[in-house]
Amino acid sequence: MTRPDAEQFVDSVVALGQADALAGRERVEHVDVLIVGAGLAGVGAACRLAERLPNKRVLIVEARDALGGTWDLFRYPGIRSDSDMLTLGYDFRPWQGRAPLADGPSIRRYIAETAEAHGVTERIRYQRRVTRLSWDSAAAVWTANLERTDGGGTERATAGFVYSCTGYYRYDEGYTPEFPGAERFQGQIVHPQHWPPDLDPAGKRFVVIGSGATAVTLVPALAENAAHVTMLQRSPSYVLSLPREDPLARVFTRLPARVAYRVARWRNILASTGMYAVSRRWPDVVRRLIRRLQKGQLPDADLDRHFTPRYDPWDQRLCIVPDGDLFKALRSGRASIVTDTIDTFTETGVRLSSGEVAEADVIVTATGLNLLMFGGMEFVVDGEPADVTKSVGVRGMMLSGLPNFVFAVGYVNASWTLKADLVAEHTCRLLAHMDAHGYDRVIPLPPPESEQRRPLMDMSSGYLQRGLHLMPMQGTRAPWTMPQNYLRDRRRYRMGAVAGEDLRFHRAPAASRLPSRPAPG
Repeated sequence: MTRPDAEQFVDSVVALGQADALAGRERVEHVDVLIVGAGLAGVGAACRLAERLPNKRVLIVEARDALGGTWDLFRYPGIRSDSDMLTLGYDFRPWQGRAPLADGPSIRRYIAETAEAHGVTERIRYQRRVTRLSWDSAAAVWTANLERTDGGGTERATAGFVYSCTGYYRYDEGYTPEFPGAERFQGQIVHPQHWPPDLDPAGKRFVVIGSGATAVTLVPALAENAAHVTMLQRSPSYVLSLPREDPLARVFTRLPARVAYRVARWRNILASTGMYAVSRRWPDVVRRLIRRLQKGQLPDADLDRHFTPRYDPWDQRLCIVPDGDLFKALRSGRASIVTDTIDTFTETGVRLSSGEVAEADVIVTATGLNLLMFGGMEFVVDGEPADVTKSVGVRGMMLSGLPNFVFAVGYVNASWTLKADLVAEHTCRLLAHMDAHGYDRVIPLPPPESEQRRPLMDMSSGYLQRGLHLMPMQGTRAPWTMPQNYLRDRRRYRMGAVAGEDLRFHRAPAASRLPSRPAPG
């Protein structure tokens, strides 16, 4: 197509859009990158794109009515990070708080302030859920069907690239098993994912069912005002106490701020990486270490029954409690722990298999999450449905068979943001490479059929095991693996070649490509 012909094509598309607007028909906006999700990963991705590829038109769509993702959704008492904020915070915007494990509202403010500082806030469109993504190879474009969650009907947007930052669990419901006799209970049953804002713990008896990060956070927070809190677990988790404030913070303050941040951040990265590596290689050593630390916190407790899991350390994520607040609540008598299975709910509480009854005014089902990959979006490629469960992860950020599509899934053994930020950096490198060579499409390729596939995320956590059938796969060798190793990923994402055997690049005919238009205002 000659230059005049291309200009006429652009003019005709713009004129058609204006005619549609005048006629009251749906107008489809086109952007370079469509980010799905305005949580920690989505905001971080938009900031990286604004910094490194400022000419890209970026739009973020968020199904909820506020940014923050997990940190806006969860509002239960004591909500906090279970990763240190020096690594959960963005590499490009150092966390300024002193507490390594920050509370939910502080993290939510941090995300909002970061979005504002990098000009991302005005690029977010709230209450728009992506229900369907359709790829057209001829035009090298994705069309996103958007459902207005505020009841405003449906919209569409098109994009050359889609960046999914939806996490991997359902936001509209948590996981609650069917408990016998639940309908008999005369009190209140609450899931932490939907904590009632008017629930006052004062003077109430609570039973918290669960043993994971949510349960160990809720129990000490509720115990401050409740009449009593019983932590009821079917099986224990590894629980480890860390100081609420960094003991080396005063030392670091003697250094220039930027240097202090780098030193502290790398100290935490290496410590967590080392802890995980040691746990995988010498699990018995780590198990004994954790037990020794717990014995110092709970000298009279039955550690074998209540704090010794059947699995090895880091087969599931460790539960971190700041300043041992869970152990303090147990020592004080304001909380107790019971390891047993549930026989039935009664009118006044929970009867256990042992015959013991845990009385309660409120039962909290801290029983986990429901897995949902990519926010439940339906994928269509050139008119054919694309089953992502048959896809293989490529570079831990793309899926075989889905062109111009990347996703952010963080580490399960370290801070989520460490991985999400590396993916954002590599995405910027990928887009810059495509621009430099005039490519419109990048198609991730699977490994040879003869090579083995395995689950994308290898951990024994209940929510992952329940949802394995919903997840893509990974291979057994790079670049089709998803290593839980920041140091290895950092080298691959930042310094590894963009082009490789796992990617195929193409350029669509000029006559088929859509012109860029401003994001909806």
